[in-house]
Amino acid sequence: MTDPDLPEPTPGQRPGDSSDPLPEGLEIPDDLWSLTGARKDPELAVLITQIAGAEPLAAACALAELDVDAAPTPVGALAILRDTSDDAPDRAATAISKLVAGVPLVLVTRWGEQLTCVRYQDGAAEGELPPGLVLGGAPEALEDLLTGQLQASDLPGVVASSGIGRLKAVRMLSGAARKARKRQ
Repeated sequence: MTDPDLPEPTPGQRPGDSSDPLPEGLEIPDDLWSLTGARKDPELAVLITQIAGAEPLAAACALAELDVDAAPTPVGALAILRDTSDDAPDRAATAISKLVAGVPLVLVTRWGEQLTCVRYQDGAAEGELPPGLVLGGAPEALEDLLTGQLQASDLPGVVASSGIGRLKAVRMLSGAARKARKRQ
């Protein structure tokens, strides 16, 4: 007995077996979190920047009212976000990329073993990057953070943005800018 609402099967196809394309508008998510609507906050969120030192990055984060631990690396400073709830990582990446206009940064978030890397510039997300590409040229400290081998406090030269007031942040950034001009 066949269902009158189903199309006639083609030769070799069983009744009720449909190889028709998915209904228009139906999207299958890449992850299962979106099916339940219960996606958890990332366990770790790190901004990879081209800012030369931890102090200027911590100062910029203090001005943007972000609570981070900034750590220097050979390719630029990292900002390890203390608040990963809701959209805090995206807001942090947007704020810092506005402050350092014209200079891209990458937000790396980790949920369990899942990494997401998003490039930001001038206050806007510009799309996802393959984690392998980002980690291929990343400093060893980032890899150690992402794998859980190190905590932010274990990194040498860490500067917390929480201990920097607005006036001190402005002075730190002015001093960093003067040093950069002298080097040129």
